This record gives sequence, structure tokens and C-alpha cells, in this order.
Amino acid sequence: MQLNFLVLFEGNNMSFLVRGLWVTISMTFLALILSSAIGLIIGLGRMSKNKVVSGVCSAYLAWFRGTPLLVQLMILYYGLAIGMQIDLSASMAGVLGLGMYSGSYVSEIVRGAIQSIDRGQMEAGRSLGMSHWQTMFKVILPQAVRRMLPPLGNEFIALTKNSSLLSVITVSELMREANLIVSSNFRYFEIYIGVAVMYFIVNSSISQGINFLERKLNVEGR
Repeated sequence: MQLNFLVLFEGNNMSFLVRGLWVTISMTFLALILSSAIGLIIGLGRMSKNKVVSGVCSAYLAWFRGTPLLVQLMILYYGLAIGMQIDLSASMAGVLGLGMYSGSYVSEIVRGAIQSIDRGQMEAGRSLGMSHWQTMFKVILPQAVRRMLPPLGNEFIALTKNSSLLSVITVSELMREANLIVSSNFRYFEIYIGVAVMYFIVNSSISQGINFLERKLNVEGR
């Protein structure tokens, strides 16, 4: 069988792929917001002097980093519905699964960046009359954000690629649309190369966006 990349544009193939790509981007964006919020909370919680808070955050981190994302998605979508009668939609289960899984990695990025800031910054803020949390959010975090950007960019790219697992729980994202097309025309190579190019474009755009933010923050921080 000869290669024919025009198969990507036959019938509604490209429109199906673009529709799947939009679902991938939108769900990844929602998961990104969730993972950032979770990462900040868990990251700060891990540094808490309260043993209960730090213990809960450590347990969260151990669970989500110690189990595969695919298993977590299956538990959220199939396990909760059958075992606990909690019927989540495929999209909701997908966003929650991606967000909670990625949040465990973001939390370590947040914690590492905060701990890399000189402790004198906290002492300086407290000496000016600010509380611990005021100093954290007004002094420490703004400096830490610059150091978070490169690893956060890598994590967000990984999040986009991990979204392909959502096809397993019937989310009509890019990979699932590609699988449906392939099941009808058996043009595996051409379709999956097209899908790979789409993922590459999205992830390259994320990388460029992170690089732009790095340059902007570096210039403003001088």
C-alpha cells in the first residue's frame, strides 16, 4: 500500500481531527488551571509546620505520583460509577484525572522554587510587619514564579501529551477521533503522522509561550 497523506483531507477526516484537537486543547487548559491550583495548595501544604496538613499533602503526592494516570482515569470514570454510584461524565472525569495527576508534579515544582528563595526574604518581610502568608504571596511567590516557568512548561507539555489517554474513557479528543478514522480506512501511518504533527504544533506553541514569559519576566525583573 502506497503512502497517501491526502487521506487526511478525504471526506470529513480533517474536520474530525480538528474537532478532536479542540477538545484536547480545551480539556488540557481546564486541567492546567486545576493542576496549578492543586500544585500551589499541596506545595505550600508540604512546607507547613502542621504535621496533619503536611502529612495529608504528602499522602496525596505519594498516591498520585505512585499510580499510573490511566488507572486513575479508569477509577474516576468506571470505578466511581460502579462502586460508589458517582456517575461522572467522561469530560469531567478526564479534567479531574489530568488535573489531580499533574497537580502532584506541579506541587513539587512550587515547593522547590519557593525553597530556592533565600530565607532572608521571609525575614525581611516579617520585619516590615507583614504576616507569614502576606510575605509568601507578596514577596516570595513573585520571585519563585520566574524559577517555576521552565519546569512548569515541561509539565504542561507532558499534560497535553497525557491527554491522549482520555480516549480510553470515551472522551472525543484528538486520539479517539484518529482511532475512529483509522478503524474505517486502515491508513494508520498517514493518520497518526497527522495527529503527531498536531500535537507537535500545540506543544511547540506552549514552549514558545513559556520562553516569551521567561524573557518578559527577566527583563521586568532587572
